[in-house]
Amino acid sequence: GPCWFFDRSCVWAWDTRPYPWFPNNRDLWSDGENYAKGHWLTGRASARSLASVVDEICTRADVTYFDTSKLFGHLRGYLVEDIAEARATLQPLMLRYGFDAIDRAGQLRFRLRDGVADVDISTDGLVRDPDRDGVMETRRSSEVELAGRVRLRFVEADGDYEVIAEEAILPDENSQTVSVSELPLAMTRAEGRQTVERWLSESRVARDSVRLTFPPSQMNYGAGDVVSLPESGGVGHYRIDRVEQLGLAQRAELVRIEPESYVPLDVSDLPASVSIFAGPVPLTPVFLDLPLLTGDEVPHAPYLAVTATPWQGSAALYSSVDDADYRLHTVIDTPSAMGITETSMMPACAGRIDRGAPLRVRMLYGQLQSVTEPAFLNGANLCAIGDGRPDAWELFQFREADLVAPDTYDLHLRLRGQLGTEGAQRDPWPKGSVLVRIDQTTQQISLSENALGLERFYRVGPGDRPVSDPSYQQSQQSFQGLGLRPYSPVHLSATRRPDGSIDFSWIRRTRIGGDRWDRPDVPLSEESEQYLLRVWVGQDVVREITVEESGWRYEAAAQAADQLFGLFRVDVAQISAIFGPGPATEITVTV
Repeated sequence: GPCWFFDRSCVWAWDTRPYPWFPNNRDLWSDGENYAKGHWLTGRASARSLASVVDEICTRADVTYFDTSKLFGHLRGYLVEDIAEARATLQPLMLRYGFDAIDRAGQLRFRLRDGVADVDISTDGLVRDPDRDGVMETRRSSEVELAGRVRLRFVEADGDYEVIAEEAILPDENSQTVSVSELPLAMTRAEGRQTVERWLSESRVARDSVRLTFPPSQMNYGAGDVVSLPESGGVGHYRIDRVEQLGLAQRAELVRIEPESYVPLDVSDLPASVSIFAGPVPLTPVFLDLPLLTGDEVPHAPYLAVTATPWQGSAALYSSVDDADYRLHTVIDTPSAMGITETSMMPACAGRIDRGAPLRVRMLYGQLQSVTEPAFLNGANLCAIGDGRPDAWELFQFREADLVAPDTYDLHLRLRGQLGTEGAQRDPWPKGSVLVRIDQTTQQISLSENALGLERFYRVGPGDRPVSDPSYQQSQQSFQGLGLRPYSPVHLSATRRPDGSIDFSWIRRTRIGGDRWDRPDVPLSEESEQYLLRVWVGQDVVREITVEESGWRYEAAAQAADQLFGLFRVDVAQISAIFGPGPATEITVTV
């Protein structure tokens, strides 16, 4: 470790335990309780002596003649936020450490209050002032003026530097009145308790004051000096607070003090509160380009689901058009329920309950549960399964979830290919596929329509760390805006006529408002009704046309012109003016 050299000493910092977890983590380091009175430099090397701070304040205030040789104290931290006079800057230090600033003989002297009498005064040596009755005039302030409860707010040192409070109360205090003070100083809890106890003790005994006049032979006594005066039953200690020259005599105002007030209480120093260090946990971010779910969301905006174990409070998403100048895009406060499949899931007919083998899922975060049939048929337990690509998710629902192992579920009675995603089914979905439960934790991220299809850079990481932190994960993504994509038509059929022509017909679907059963047809969710129809022979398209109704006649002459032989395929896709053609439905026909 490093060495620090002083005038006649050398200190070796041998302890490398991290501050402030040492000394506060007493479960790990049992010697932490010795820190308050031990030899450790850990956390103390940056502290200042009280005298050096007062020296700096006086020097900056252009005070030339001052003396801090009688100031002793350990200053952990002091914040001066505003431009103020030196007196206002010194005041919090004087209250905390209990010292006086005395102007004497052209020099500003700083002196700690210790309660030790500098001289014993006899009443025989005092001057009888004609303005007073007797040699000394004693006073006692009212109980009403005394604060019986004192509270101090300060910054707790050796921890997370939070603002805390310590309070002291007189044993016979019955009122609820509290004298509250706040100091921009860093102190331990024990030091804060010692400070408020000293304040309370000083305020109790300072009710008694004395006014007297010193003769010329005692003109050397001044403010800050402590004298002992005879009282009934003994002597009392008083501090001179104010003096006034009156010819050859000197009037003085004194307040009572008790030497015991300046003996620090032996308070056990409790460990400061320190947040447990939590290293960055890798996040699992998943981008999803999904169709419209409810119709209330932004149609073209993609979704982001993030999870981690353990979750550390928030995840931040930054984006940029190139790999530089990242800007905060959004903050996600709640993790998404996400898991990995441990069995494969075979294809199934969309819109019908899949009663095949259960899909086993091990959840990385979150839980799954069974739902009632009405909830199931109203969209509950909607999940996305995919391989991580934004535009390759199949949406499905499940009704029953059986917990078969810790965080592992078997999902039964599934509705596949929901919301027009039947074309995303894999043959089959393999083991290791990603499953995301779609709920309010899966948030949309803002993206302008003009940015669809353009690649952007994204960085996802812990919300409490900067975007440059190594814990952030970077990816390049582009989105199609599948919320704008039309559904594929259904019930595509072919009917051969006697003249050799073939009539093709289909039924369109809608992505918006298609759940009403009391209407003759579902609403048209596009600007106009158009379909892209293509005729395939093998891998070649021999005819491609656009039609404006749910049917088309393939004339015999057109078939001959297309040179059809044997089998051919016809597929139909609805066209969106914004998105273009959606997924197609196909049928195979024999010439």
